[in-house]
Amino acid sequence: MSMSTPGPERVPSSVKVGKTTGQGKPPTGPAKTGAAKKTTPAKKAGGGKGKKPVTPVKVSGGRSMGPILVIGAVALIAIAIIGFGVYSVIQGSRSWEDKVADIKGVVDYRAQKNPKIDDRTHKDGTLTYVTSPPVGGAHNPTPQNCNGDVYDAPIANEHAVHSLEHGAVWVTYKQGLPADQVAVLAKKVQGKDYTLMSPYAGLDKSVSVQVWGYQLKTDDVNDPRIDEFIKDTRVVAALEPGVSCSGGNTTTGPVTAASNGTSMGNGK
Repeated sequence: MSMSTPGPERVPSSVKVGKTTGQGKPPTGPAKTGAAKKTTPAKKAGGGKGKKPVTPVKVSGGRSMGPILVIGAVALIAIAIIGFGVYSVIQGSRSWEDKVADIKGVVDYRAQKNPKIDDRTHKDGTLTYVTSPPVGGAHNPTPQNCNGDVYDAPIANEHAVHSLEHGAVWVTYKQGLPADQVAVLAKKVQGKDYTLMSPYAGLDKSVSVQVWGYQLKTDDVNDPRIDEFIKDTRVVAALEPGVSCSGGNTTTGPVTAASNGTSMGNGK
């Protein structure tokens, strides 16, 4: 039996495999070669093709003063309107006595509580008074007409005081006052209910204006206090509110022994 001589021993070839995936298969990506990656240099701004660079917009730091000035002016006007409204409300809520008290030079005889001035009884004949011209006291039963009446001669105190009780303003002036000055005073009275005017003998000032319990004297017929006094006291100063100034005495001169005209009012 013949024996064959064995040939050279075969060695199995082996394949080197890298890291495997979870299923034993090699990763699909390219194997690392260990060489460093080359970086592509960034393109310079403005270089090459593509979008143009955006130019930055400069913003001015200053503000326009126009709108600010307009807003400020509107605010000032609004404040002025509100202030005037508040002032008007306050003024309107003040009593006429407070307003008269603000007129410089006005004498408040009501505050004195003088019984001879506070006396409101009706009496006939000639009477004497505390002040000249009188601002209150006993008086004739008949008032002097006071519907804006302007008398060119002195009238009786006794009739005029009764008109004051009804709320009339009596404007008196010194006898001999120039005609043009008398005309200035007459314009303050003519056509105005609850006012009357007459010259007054022995007056110590050119003008004396009175209602019951209040009096203002001045040497200037254009004194603005005269208008203020009339405005603040006419009608409201009445001790007998609502009684008419019509139907009273219309004559000038001193009172007679008996009452003149028709008795009016409810004075005691």
